[in-house]
Amino acid sequence: MIAVGRLFWKFFFAFWLALLVAGAGVGAAVWLHQRTLDERGQEVASGPRVTFLVSATAATLRHGGMAALHRLLEEWSTQRGGAHVYVVDAAGRELLGRTVSAEALAQARRLAQAGGESRIARLEAADGQQYLFFVPAEGDEALQRRPPPPSPLLPIGIGILASLGFSALLAWYLSKPIRHLRGAFDAVATGKLETRIGPRMGRRRDEIADLGRDFDRMAQQLQILVGSQRRLLHDVSHELRSPLARLQAAIGLARQQPEKLDASLDRIERESGRLDELVGELLTLSRLEAGMGGAVDEEVDLVELIAGIADDARFEAETNGRQVRFCGDGEFVVKARAELLHRALDNVIRNAVKYTREGTEVGVEIERRTAPDRLMVTVADRGPGVPESDLQTVFEPFFRSGSSAATAGFGLGLAIARRAIEMHGGTIHAMNREGGGLCVEMVLPANASARA
Repeated sequence: MIAVGRLFWKFFFAFWLALLVAGAGVGAAVWLHQRTLDERGQEVASGPRVTFLVSATAATLRHGGMAALHRLLEEWSTQRGGAHVYVVDAAGRELLGRTVSAEALAQARRLAQAGGESRIARLEAADGQQYLFFVPAEGDEALQRRPPPPSPLLPIGIGILASLGFSALLAWYLSKPIRHLRGAFDAVATGKLETRIGPRMGRRRDEIADLGRDFDRMAQQLQILVGSQRRLLHDVSHELRSPLARLQAAIGLARQQPEKLDASLDRIERESGRLDELVGELLTLSRLEAGMGGAVDEEVDLVELIAGIADDARFEAETNGRQVRFCGDGEFVVKARAELLHRALDNVIRNAVKYTREGTEVGVEIERRTAPDRLMVTVADRGPGVPESDLQTVFEPFFRSGSSAATAGFGLGLAIARRAIEMHGGTIHAMNREGGGLCVEMVLPANASARA
């Protein structure tokens, strides 16, 4: 047995009640109309033909007497589709013995008393008896030929069955996708993030189908988010394992060879520093992922901020045979979290200095654009670049391309830069340069307030 929920029964009874009320209203209107027609069927007929027949019958009595009138009425009654003029005496007996409805007789008498009706005639015969001449709307024979009216239970039963089936189908059509949604939510709640409901909606094009598509997008985003968190946890454990293993080796070496204690302590200090740096970057990335940027917004001139970062990077680059060229002027004051933006821009520029070849320079250019007002920052190096297939993932945590795997670092700098810039409503993307090297473009809007 197929289980149905409360929503199905709500839809079902609502539609059924509406159909029953509508059917009862239509049925009552039809019944009243038919009753009116039936009542009108007992009335006295009118029209030029009726007037002629009544006048001819009355003239026959006036000039031919009762015998001629009797023969005329009998002759008309035997003809198929003949005239049905009724002649009734004061006692209410019809001349040929035909049944006369009380409604028609009463109406004929009222019209005769009122006078002025050509379709009614009242004459006195030779025997002193008064006779009333009129034509009912339906004659006696027509009443006998009429089939009996059908039972009112038949249309009522048909209407109930039809409304019952229609209401059940409509309620099922509306509640079925909601049951699918409920099952999909239960599946996602149990960890089945690959659940999708779009195929079950079929060809529906309504708000419920839109809700199903929104659910699929939500499930997809959850699947991506949980997958990235799992990868991040795996990468963190991997990155922590190496310095911890070296720490344990240095401690073991210090115990086994006390004469090399100073070298072992130096190794322990370096690895502790690496661990501290890694944990710090992980905490920063975690806060950015959670929308927690730390310090409150403050007014900062981005041009001045980037110029200072480029100048610091130039000092370090020159000791390694590299150059940093800064190009930009003016000012671009925004209300932002200066510490976050400083760290993001510093990570990008220092990353370029790290990978550019010896004897080359890193270009840092600033360009202000309007409509809308925004600042574009370009950092370009002459390093090995990144494979085209990795340009979309270079900003993921712990990403290392094949050309930079052997270089010191954790692969968190660009990930932190992307989160910080996106938090301020900006964008960042990377592309390879002609002739070798990587170019990172960052765009920050004029209203770059940090978003929680």
